[in-house]
Amino acid sequence: MEQVVRPKEVDITGDAIVILWDDGHRSPYPHRYLRLRCPCASCVEEMTGRPRLDPATVPQDVRAVDQMLVGSYALQFLWSDTHYTGIYTFRVLRAWCTCIACREAQAAAGGHP
Repeated sequence: MEQVVRPKEVDITGDAIVILWDDGHRSPYPHRYLRLRCPCASCVEEMTGRPRLDPATVPQDVRAVDQMLVGSYALQFLWSDTHYTGIYTFRVLRAWCTCIACREAQAAAGGHP
């Protein structure tokens, strides 16, 4: 069974949301980057996975204003545009890491978040 890496710290106060994982990895996420990838049913068609969120409706300066742990598997953010229903699993957040090392590894594997 795959071991799930968990956040040790979550900082939403800067220009990016920064997660320090319990394995020592540091993941920066621009606020709007995560908001546009919200996995909730309002933002993503449940049956097809097709995006429903129009990026033009999300302010360029959207920010996470609060965050909370959901069980032992995910984080939830309250966004400055008042959206709050997305639950971001640790596994997905780690896969979406935007650090240079992760971007290079994703590019070498032919994928992207």
